[in-house]
Amino acid sequence: MTADEVRAVRSRLRRDGPPRTRGPELDFQTVTLPERDCDLLRDVLIAEGVETVVEVGLAYGSSALAIGEALLTVGAPRPRHVIVDPFQRDAYADVGWDLLVEAGLDGIAELVATPSSLALADLVAAGTVADAAFVDGSHRFHEVFVDLYFLRKLVRPGGLIVLDDDWTPSVRTALRYYERNLGLTPVPSAFAAGTLGRIGADPAAPEVPRCRAVRLPDPSFEPPFTTFEPFWDDGRAQLPTG
Repeated sequence: MTADEVRAVRSRLRRDGPPRTRGPELDFQTVTLPERDCDLLRDVLIAEGVETVVEVGLAYGSSALAIGEALLTVGAPRPRHVIVDPFQRDAYADVGWDLLVEAGLDGIAELVATPSSLALADLVAAGTVADAAFVDGSHRFHEVFVDLYFLRKLVRPGGLIVLDDDWTPSVRTALRYYERNLGLTPVPSAFAAGTLGRIGADPAAPEVPRCRAVRLPDPSFEPPFTTFEPFWDDGRAQLPTG
């Protein structure tokens, strides 16, 4: 397995699409992370020198292939890619996983087919430490919030978390709590050249990068229970654009 082999599978997926999809109403272009953002994700992970990456959501495997390419390019002694997706078999007929196998990445990747709220907790209990994480699972506020709760314990201090679809109010609001209360800091340069989306899909709203990277504080800390920064604005739908 080499980075060149992974790039070949990525190139074919970009050119021809996946061998099967869920249907025309939920096709590859709608679901998958755009190629430009996959390249940026790969590059930021290479710059981080990652050895272990946790990913939430596999779908058609575009981001997972980019992560695998990054891990092989870094060449750490024990690369590990933990992918959490309870819907890969039933909803996607294992198409994303099959592409990873074809690229030879099943030697470093493992698929956990349970909900992220359970799988991430198990990884914490097992003592897993990741250098970075990529989150593209449920976009419901409470599930994104729980994913971030556990990823904050899984990713090493100073490590990176990248979230897809930061233009959605649910994802932005969940992440805002951790930025305002637990010291996660944006890395705006990471996806400045990526694809854009309008906040809340509102044509009048500002455009923001689709993906958002944040860095965990080093050292990590727990704030006193008496300290709390509100992470909403004034009860309405508007969210900060930064």
